[in-house]
Amino acid sequence: MTDILKKALARTEREGKKDGLKKIQPVSHEETKNALHPKETKTSTPESKTVTHKEIDTEDKLAVQKKTPGVAKTKKEHFDRQILDEYKIIHDCRIHPAADQVKILRTQMLQRLLSTGGNSVLITSPRPGEGKTVNAINIAISIAQEVDRTVLLIDANLRKPAIHKYLGLAEGKGLAEYLLGKASISEVLINPGIDKLTIMPGGTPLTTSSEMLGASRMADLVEEMKNRYKDRILVFDGPDILTNADSQVFSKLVDGIVMVVEAEKTTKQDIKQAIERLGESPLIGTIFNKSYN
Repeated sequence: MTDILKKALARTEREGKKDGLKKIQPVSHEETKNALHPKETKTSTPESKTVTHKEIDTEDKLAVQKKTPGVAKTKKEHFDRQILDEYKIIHDCRIHPAADQVKILRTQMLQRLLSTGGNSVLITSPRPGEGKTVNAINIAISIAQEVDRTVLLIDANLRKPAIHKYLGLAEGKGLAEYLLGKASISEVLINPGIDKLTIMPGGTPLTTSSEMLGASRMADLVEEMKNRYKDRILVFDGPDILTNADSQVFSKLVDGIVMVVEAEKTTKQDIKQAIERLGESPLIGTIFNKSYN
């Protein structure tokens, strides 16, 4: 029953109670017409253009879609296999001679990560140049080649982003642009030609990287990405621990941390200091890189 009919009946009931069995007042033809065929509500925009509520709803839905991360299709860029080989990136874990070692790392890491109910891991190292980026990429590719996993690899080294270089991808927008409000999520995601692997490059290097990684926009992004897909693992290639505060700030946002140390390069003192800086952050393991024994 429409509002107009309800009002007419309510008015009649009030008058009936007041005057006894009073004759019901007829509803006018115009009221009946409006009740059965209500006019479409119209709203004026600031430009004095008349639009219907239906049109407004459609525009609102489109606006929400434009603001919602991941609605647009992820752009595709194919990596350069020659560059992958140069940087020792294992792009196919089924045929590469070193694939089994990466699978062991992947399995151990996932077991410890998933046992706590987590799905996000930060790959870091005490100092630069100890192999964290190569290991982050190899582990991410290996996870993507599992049957029931997808993976998002994020370059969180905002001072010196390098994932795009290691994969032979062109420089472009990335995490930095998103955090600065200059790009949407869909604009900075890349499929590099490997099924179930998505990459978010670092973008333009930032001198304010600690502030950006510690901002609420970064925390909201990590939380959204962690909860969007149940089968997704997030792998962050982070900055080193001892030369700046970035990893220390960012470590509070992830479920686990893996620290890469290089044989005959990383000192015991560096390892000790790095662990102390991480404090109570969840260190789930270390990778002894470039060990040939």
